[in-house]
Amino acid sequence: MLEPSNLNFIILALISAVPLLLWVMGIFGSVLTGEHARLVARLSNGISGTSFICSALAALLYATGGKSLTATPFSLALPGDMGALALSLYINAVTVVMLSLVSFIGFVVSRYARNYLQGEKRQGRFYTWLNLTTASILTLIVSGNMLMFVCVWMATSLCLHHLLMFYPERSGAVLAARKKIIISRVGEISLLIAVMLIGSTLHTMEFEEVFHTMAAMTGPLPVALQWASGLIVLAAALKTAQFPLQGWLIQVMEAPTPVSALLHAGIVNGGAFLIIRMSPVMSQAITASNVLAMIGLVTIATAGLIMLTQTSIKVFLAWTTTAQMGFMLLECGLGLYSLAMLHLVTHSLYKAHAFLSSGSGVDIFRAPAVRPAQSTPTFGQWLIVLAFAGLMTFGIGAAFGVAPKSQPALLALGAVVAVAVTQLLLQSFKAGMGAAFVLRTAGLSAVVCTAYFSLHTAFHFMLATSLPAAQMANSPTQLALIGLVVLTFFTILLIQQNLPNLVQYPIMRRAYVHLYNGLYVDIPFSRLLQRFWPIQTAPVQPKGV
Repeated sequence: MLEPSNLNFIILALISAVPLLLWVMGIFGSVLTGEHARLVARLSNGISGTSFICSALAALLYATGGKSLTATPFSLALPGDMGALALSLYINAVTVVMLSLVSFIGFVVSRYARNYLQGEKRQGRFYTWLNLTTASILTLIVSGNMLMFVCVWMATSLCLHHLLMFYPERSGAVLAARKKIIISRVGEISLLIAVMLIGSTLHTMEFEEVFHTMAAMTGPLPVALQWASGLIVLAAALKTAQFPLQGWLIQVMEAPTPVSALLHAGIVNGGAFLIIRMSPVMSQAITASNVLAMIGLVTIATAGLIMLTQTSIKVFLAWTTTAQMGFMLLECGLGLYSLAMLHLVTHSLYKAHAFLSSGSGVDIFRAPAVRPAQSTPTFGQWLIVLAFAGLMTFGIGAAFGVAPKSQPALLALGAVVAVAVTQLLLQSFKAGMGAAFVLRTAGLSAVVCTAYFSLHTAFHFMLATSLPAAQMANSPTQLALIGLVVLTFFTILLIQQNLPNLVQYPIMRRAYVHLYNGLYVDIPFSRLLQRFWPIQTAPVQPKGV
């Protein structure tokens, strides 16, 4: 049995190696680009795999007895008693979970890109920036100093820009990359100002010290921290492509598929991770949390409807990413940080698989298939399904300790699960497969509900010492917000289930066209950008030249 000090040292060494290996490979690979592209691809796959193994071992050791710790090998004092700019590592349960997740996705994307870009003359350059981008994300996760966090946040965006511009001859890719530049700079400035306000108020830049100070704070939140929390919300909303500034995320489909997978499964989650990392501050900023929840809810409603009208599978997936990011911000705004962390992990794994297998999905969709006739559920069937789904969801939730008085926000998200279960059950009535099929679907729905609450309980237990407890006061504003969440999801359910019947009305056909075009919210930004920053793409080189 290892001594606690030795165990912490081993964990620290493994976690330090995770981003360091990729930094070294990214810098070393830049020297070997060109004719050594295959060697760079093989070495990158090996380093990515080693990085994932190190993170998995660190997570395993942390689970066996590791404790939260901070290591600061370098520090530079800042003027004005604001703390210090430090090269600092902060290790807790959130760190090891995120590190394992991102390193695994990085390895999968790196392995996929080896075959995807085989024969591409710029393959070596692609791997250089892929390694540097992944290294930046991993460094962001382990950062223990807020100023270090901001610097790496900027580095992630700059490295990603080179991946988005992998095909500079594509005007769509250039436009999306330039939109990302502008939006990222606004988000970075917002985050930097927020960090400076926190440092000037709490006189430290270390995450761990900030969290201890916030835990001991009583009384109303200082004005500077209220402004800081609002700027953090702005930075997170811009990072996660919330409506109406989601256009760049939809248009980055011009980049190679591995870039889309890394972006949608990893980088765009940075906004949710920012809120989770800053949760000790955000949990006491009620106004900023309410605004965050409203931003997420508006994005869910709009993106959830727009994605129903899309015909391109990658564009459809991009809109689902925007909606899922809104869902994570909604969970954070309601104070359910452990649930948001669970959502982040599951969404990342799903979205990486969805993008990397999008070609196979198109083939399956195009394949001829005999589809059973669909029937519209009757009003009575609707009532039965809703009653069953609601009772089952809240009954299973009650078994896991979900109570209306103590956890109203979690109960609201339980209602969302009930809506999802309702959709599942309604499909069985539509298919007209008989009572046995409906019963099997009902049983599967119960399994889904149980798994949902079980996973939430597991993540809550695992992250209990790393995240603040949910502090959802039963104020009229917050209760109204919870009711609006339930109403929004139920409305989306009605529209999704009746969409084929709704399009027969002229007004709904017009609405369908508007939704297909994303409600045109991105057009003014595109026109303004093209007016003041005209696109001059690189000429396409003829084959064989």
